[in-house]
Order: sequence, then structure tokens, then C-alpha cells
Amino acid sequence: MSQNPNTMRKSFFLALVSSFILFYSCDDGDIITFELDFEDTFEACEGVNNLVFYKTKEDPSESLSVLISNYTLEDILQVGDDNTFSESKPATLFYRTYVENDLPNDLFCNDIPPNVTIIEDEDSACTAEISTLLTEDDNDGVPAALDIDVENNNDTDGDGLLNFIDADDDGDNILTKDENPDPNGDGALNDAQDTDGDGVPDYLDADDDGDGVDTRDEENQSQDKNPANDITNSDIGADYLNPDVATTVAATAFREHTILQTYTVTLKLSGISLTTLSQDLLDFGILDSSLIPSDKKSRKVTPAFN
Repeated sequence: MSQNPNTMRKSFFLALVSSFILFYSCDDGDIITFELDFEDTFEACEGVNNLVFYKTKEDPSESLSVLISNYTLEDILQVGDDNTFSESKPATLFYRTYVENDLPNDLFCNDIPPNVTIIEDEDSACTAEISTLLTEDDNDGVPAALDIDVENNNDTDGDGLLNFIDADDDGDNILTKDENPDPNGDGALNDAQDTDGDGVPDYLDADDDGDGVDTRDEENQSQDKNPANDITNSDIGADYLNPDVATTVAATAFREHTILQTYTVTLKLSGISLTTLSQDLLDFGILDSSLIPSDKKSRKVTPAFN
């Protein structure tokens, strides 16, 4: 869903003493307040032995950038066992204004700086507080909140993957999303497909058709860890959904699982002292998710067979 860009902007209000503003007519001691209007998100690039977080805007052309030496984007994605990362680093904040209305995309982190005319250029030492949260999901059609059952077994098939990151919750080698956990797509699972009518929905049922043979063991034609393509009677469908076919071909392995990963990186600055800005804490925003390396957006795992 698109959002009004005005609602996605964060406003930084800066107070300046009148002696600093020569273009305004006001009495001594007056405070002039104006607004730096930047997006909530920021971008990042790596230079030689440093990491730069930045955001730019036009009309007027301005930039805020934060330089952290001896630091990389990879560093801030190294989450711990709790899927979080937090660190404070000494940094330098730069505020610049420009003559050009259209700023180049390569304004930062280039060996040869782009040809722009800087009007105002200020910097301040500060402390950068970087926080990273990794969220994982199996994208199986079951909302994560419903996949996490704190009172019972969070790992239905006992394969070592909790249900919210297990693309095959019941370990039958039929992916959960292919077992119709939510046919009408309303987020409630009370209409989940239950082929044998035993009260256990297919996505949590090791024996979907109730014929006494586990679904994963009904690969009668091709042992490729996918019972869905083993069909004896095409009028009924796959053997694992046909109670009249109860031939056993024991499975020996689980399918490979893909777990989606989302990194949320936030930045806050403290101890800022610029001519135009002095405040205890500045919320710089959230890192643009498109800058997360593609190899960090998912991981693959094949559970140990049980």
C-alpha cells in the first residue's frame, strides 16, 4: 500500500540564535526555528575503512551523513543468538547544503567526489547507537503469531525448526503453504483443510488421508521428497490424499527449507554540537531495506531426518 510521502518524513527542528541568521530582521535574543525535512529511511555506503549512513533531500538541497571509521555494513548484521545486535560507536555527523537542486546519486563514498557546490558545511563529533533486529519467517501462509504456540509444542514435527520458521510444519514433505492452511485467506485457520476429518488440519497431520501410512512415506512412483507428484488414480489425486492407496515407501530425508530474513537497522545519534543543531538525541531513522545484501535475505536449511 502506498503512503503519503509527507507521513514518511521525519522533521528535525533546529533553533538558531538571531545573530547567526543574517537574512532575517529580528530583535537581539530572538530564536529562529526552521525545519529540516528528511525521510524516515536512510541509506548506506562503504568507503575505504569506513561506513557512511546518509540521507538527502531537495528544495532546498541538503544532506545529513554519519561517518564511522573502521566499520562495515557486515558488522552491523552480525546478530547474536537472540537475533539482535546493538553497539555504540564514535562517529562524525555532517550537515551540508548545496547550490544544485538535483543531487547526484553518488554523493558519498566515492574516490572522486561529484561536482557539487557546497554552501554550508558543518560537522560534529557524536556517538552513534546502532541497533539491528533480525526477523525470520517461513512464508508458509500461517501468520507467525499463530505458528508460535507457547503452551504446547512449537516444533510439531520435532525437526529442530520451530513452526514459525518451518516451511513444512508436520514434516510430511508437503510444504505447509500447499496444504491449504487458510483457504479463504482471512488469517484465521478454522477453515484449514482436513482431508481425513480427524480434527487435525493437513498442515499439522503426518497422515493426511488417514490410511495408516504417513504422507511422507507415500512416494510410490518417484522418491524425490515430494509425495504430491505420486499419483495412482488421477481422478482422486496424489496418493497421500487417497485413503485407498496405502503402499509404503519409507522416506529417508526432509526437503530443503527456505527461511526468509528481514533485518531492521536503526540509528540514533547523541552528543551533537553543530552551529545549527544541538540536542541530546537524534533519531536518524531506519536503514533502507533494499541495501541489505541479497545473501542476507534468506537462508536454506535441511533438517536432520527423524
